[in-house]
Amino acid sequence: MPRRAVVIDGMRWVVAPSGRMTAYDRDEFGLVFESGAGPDRLRRVTRYSPGGAKRWDAALAALSDRDLERLFRESQPAWTSPETRYAHQDR
Repeated sequence: MPRRAVVIDGMRWVVAPSGRMTAYDRDEFGLVFESGAGPDRLRRVTRYSPGGAKRWDAALAALSDRDLERLFRESQPAWTSPETRYAHQDR
């Protein structure tokens, strides 16, 4: 699965498609932002609708770092999303 890395507010986040399919199929994709590892790992989730490429791998590759930062700022904690099985974090 393709991944991208971006630094936001001094933290390195790895971004990957969530893999969860919705009724919108190729019109909307979920992205998971992860920082850290193990029990201290932080995760955030967002969705986006690509304007150009409709395949999730091509759409992720086409996003600029600025686009990824904008999506990160719109993201929600992992515990609020079915993509991460509502995984709760203590942070």
